Amino acid sequence: MRILTVSGLFLAFCSIGLLTMAISTDYWYETDARNHRDRCKKYASKRNDPGYIYISNQNLPLRMRSKAAGASQPEPGALLRESPHPEPVTESRCSRHYNSTTTGLWRKCHREGFDLENEDLIFKGLLQRCTPVRYYYFSANIPRNLPVNITKTIRQDEWHALHLQRMTAGFIGMAVAIILFGWMVGALGCWKHNELMQYVAGLLFLMGGTCCIISLCTCVAGINFELSRYPRYLYSLPEDISHGYGWSMFSAWGGLGLTLLAGFLCTLAPSLHSPQISSSAHKPRQENGMV
Repeated sequence: MRILTVSGLFLAFCSIGLLTMAISTDYWYETDARNHRDRCKKYASKRNDPGYIYISNQNLPLRMRSKAAGASQPEPGALLRESPHPEPVTESRCSRHYNSTTTGLWRKCHREGFDLENEDLIFKGLLQRCTPVRYYYFSANIPRNLPVNITKTIRQDEWHALHLQRMTAGFIGMAVAIILFGWMVGALGCWKHNELMQYVAGLLFLMGGTCCIISLCTCVAGINFELSRYPRYLYSLPEDISHGYGWSMFSAWGGLGLTLLAGFLCTLAPSLHSPQISSSAHKPRQENGMV
C-alpha cells in the first residue's frame, strides 16, 4: 500500500511539473511558412525577368458572343465567367503575408531564424517578437470594408473562438490547482497513515485529469475552428504552409497521462490494506455473577 501511494504521489508531482511547463511555454501550435514565402518570392521574381510581359487580369480581352446570338449586350457576370485567363491561384495566395509563428496560451511569437526580414525588423525594434493573446473581445481583429452579413459572421466566430480560448486556459488552471491540492492531501495521508485521505487524494487526481482532458480537447477544437472559419481566404492556411502541435501540447498530454495513473494508484492503495488483529487480552465475561 505504501509503495503504491508513494508511486502515485511521485507521478502526480511529475504531472504538475509537465503541466506547469506546458502552461508557461508558447509551443502549443506551430506554423512554418518558409516554403510558402520562397514560392511566392520565386513567383514574384518571374515578373521582373527580361522579356516577361505581365497582363493584368482586369485588362484581359473577353470572349465575345457570336452575331447569331443577337446584338444585345451580355451580362457582366457571364463575361467574367467566359474569361479565358483566370487569375492565377499563386497570385491570390501570395497577396497575404504569412509568418512562421508559435502560439501558446498567453503569447504568439515569431519563430527565431525562420524569416530574415522579420529578424531584421525585430532587431531594429520595429517589430515585436511576441504579442499577447487577448482573452477579451477586440473589434480591431475584424477586417474592414466587408459586407454586413460577412461582418456579422466574423463577429460571431470571434466570440466563439474567444470562449474556446477561455475554456482552455481556465480548465487547465483548474487541473493544476486540483492536482496540487490532491498531492498535499495524499502526502499528509501517507504521513498520518490515513487511508481515507489517500483515497480522497486519488479522487482529486482523477478530477484534475478530467479537467485537463476538457482543456486539451477544447484547445484542439479551437485550433480546428480557427482553420475552418468563414471566409476561407482570410483564415485558412495555404497547402504549402506546414502546421501542427508543438512540444508544449505533448507535455500537457504527458501530464494528463501521469495524473490519471497517479489517481488509479492512490485509489487502489487503500484497498490493499489488511486490518491488524488486536493482540490484547479480552476481558473475562461475567457468568452467573462469578468471574
